[in-house]
Amino acid sequence: MTEIVHIVVMGVAGSGKTTTARILAERLGRPYAEADEFHPPENIAKMSAGHPLTDEDRWPWLRAIRDWLTARTQAGESAVVTCSALKVAYRDLLREAEGRVRFLHLVAAAPLLEDRMEHRAGHFMPPSLLASQLDTLEPLTDAEDGVRVSVEAPPDVVADLAIAALHLTEETR
Repeated sequence: MTEIVHIVVMGVAGSGKTTTARILAERLGRPYAEADEFHPPENIAKMSAGHPLTDEDRWPWLRAIRDWLTARTQAGESAVVTCSALKVAYRDLLREAEGRVRFLHLVAAAPLLEDRMEHRAGHFMPPSLLASQLDTLEPLTDAEDGVRVSVEAPPDVVADLAIAALHLTEETR
C-alpha cells in the first residue's frame, strides 16, 4: 500500500511557497492547496493593513489546513499545501492531520525575500511584515520531519532539490 505523505511547503513571505508547491503538486500528481485560501477575511484585512497576526488569529487557520490534509488522507491522497508554519507549535498542530506530514522549509537571505515581496503583484501581504515573520520564525528542529532548501536557484531547480531532499519515491509520490 502506498503511504500517504503530505508536504507542507513552509517559510516566510517571499520565499516562493506558492510557486514551489504548485510545481511539486504537478510533478507528484497531488492535490494542492494555498494556505491563504484558508484565512478568514478578518486575517486578510489585518495583514493587508500591515498588522501581523497573533497566535489567536492563526489557530483557526491552522486547524482548517490540518483538516484539509486529513480529508485528503481519508480520500486516499497525498497532498501539497503551503503554510508559513513559522513556529514549532503551529507545525505540531499541522502534524495532527492523518497521514504523514513532512515540511519543506524554503529559505533565503532577507534581501532576496524583500526584493521578491516588493516586485510581486496582487498579494495582500505587504513587505513591511517580513521583519515580524523573520522574528517569529522558529527553524525546523532535528525532531521534526522536514528539510530546508534554499530558494536562490530557479523554481524548477528548487523543486528538484526538494524532491531529492525529501527522498520522495514512487511509494510516497
